[in-house]
Amino acid sequence: RMLTRTPSVVAQVFLLLSIVLVIAIAVIQINQQQILSPGLKYGIVLDAGSSRTTVYVYEWPAEKENNTGVVSQTFKCNVKGPGISNHETSPGALAKPLDACLNKVKERIPVHLHKNTSVYLGATAGMRLLRLQNESAANEVLASIQSYFRAQPFELRVAQIITGPEEGVYGWITANYLMGNFLERNLWRTWVRPYRKETVGALDLGGASTQISFIPEDPEENFSSTLQVKLYGYNYNVYTHSYQCYGRDEAEKRLLALLLQKSNASANVDNPCYPQNYNTALTMKYFSGSLCTQSLRPANYYPNQLVNFHGTGDPGLCQEMVSLLFNFTACRDREDCPFNGIYQPKAKGNFVAFSGFYYTINALNLSGHFSLDDFNSSMWFFCSQSWAQLQFMLPKFEEIYARSYCFSANFIYYLLVRGYNFNAETWPQIHFQKEVGNSSIAWSLGYMLSLTNMIPAEGKLIQLPLKPSVFAGLLIFLTATALLCLLFLVYLCIASQHQKNIPHVEHVFIPE
Repeated sequence: RMLTRTPSVVAQVFLLLSIVLVIAIAVIQINQQQILSPGLKYGIVLDAGSSRTTVYVYEWPAEKENNTGVVSQTFKCNVKGPGISNHETSPGALAKPLDACLNKVKERIPVHLHKNTSVYLGATAGMRLLRLQNESAANEVLASIQSYFRAQPFELRVAQIITGPEEGVYGWITANYLMGNFLERNLWRTWVRPYRKETVGALDLGGASTQISFIPEDPEENFSSTLQVKLYGYNYNVYTHSYQCYGRDEAEKRLLALLLQKSNASANVDNPCYPQNYNTALTMKYFSGSLCTQSLRPANYYPNQLVNFHGTGDPGLCQEMVSLLFNFTACRDREDCPFNGIYQPKAKGNFVAFSGFYYTINALNLSGHFSLDDFNSSMWFFCSQSWAQLQFMLPKFEEIYARSYCFSANFIYYLLVRGYNFNAETWPQIHFQKEVGNSSIAWSLGYMLSLTNMIPAEGKLIQLPLKPSVFAGLLIFLTATALLCLLFLVYLCIASQHQKNIPHVEHVFIPE
């Protein structure tokens, strides 16, 4: 009896040991693998906007996912001074403000990688306007940037003026990339496309233009207004439109030109969107010199003539004046045409609103997502404040922005509600956000992602604790041992049952 119990215990111990070892080896092999990456690659993007230039540094592993790098932002620097389009008269003056940021960038990227790091400059609506106004001046600005980078260790690959639709789509790519809508890690820590995850729409408000981008209900319908984007091996048809002259700064210049046109006095003008008791003197060139205000330019236009604007802080009148910046009648009440006669399918799903949208909402002391009623009451309250009171209300007080937040809020209301047809029910689907994690939501990351499609990948080397052949051999041996032990135990079990069922015959020994 003892003999049958011993093999059974031994078999059980071997079975348990085999199972534990199989699990242990598999866990170690998966978790202790060292990815001997060919290292990191870096890219620098200069977002040359109408109001300022921002330098971003991105890094990604040298091996790629389905032809697109897995990119993250590691550094951001705002270049001091105005946007590059304001340097039309002195393109040479661009170098000094750029230096301060580029010197910090050089510290962030390992020296031995400087010469292999590419720089991409994308100029947006400010430069698009300058090119329309004065093409040779725009070319000179770009040429001066190219000559500046010849003296830098990095390689300037692209310095271009990007189109409005490109800017819109790159912003859409950034928002969805950061929210994990293109890629996620599965159980095996490899990147896969998320199962049935919806993309979000993107709303971007710059200084000279604004963009709306999303995947419509039926992307096949009206194919001409969608752009096809290929990312991580999948295609997306994105509707996008860029409204030139509907950026925050250019829209406000149009308002100032309109107020001047409607006022009888040419030197003193009331502005219902400026806070009560705020006064400022602006040159005619500042607001009437732009291409966006050309049609509102007075007959007696003297660029250097000063106009005094006096803030009256009147929310109702401000709203009325801002509505005049949109042509709501051009669409003749068509549902797929919000304003200015532009086709737009019905906005669907969640949206992320960034750049100028975020900063204005932040000034109204709102954040994330909230109801349309909350937005309206905050806007009304903000617009009724005097200039003296505003200085205590804003988290960061800068005159040029502080005086304009009331206008911006009203402009955002008309753009989103009367323009894009968001209503009380769909408004909470808009999330006002500046960044995700440590990465800014801006078109520059989407631009970088699209450009990494062209950057050759280097294969990754995975160093495992055990060679694949040894790992496979051990797994087969241990699995076979476990199976043999299991079979042996089953056999013992059946044998002992069988033994129990044999009737006991008593032997009677009769002595001879």
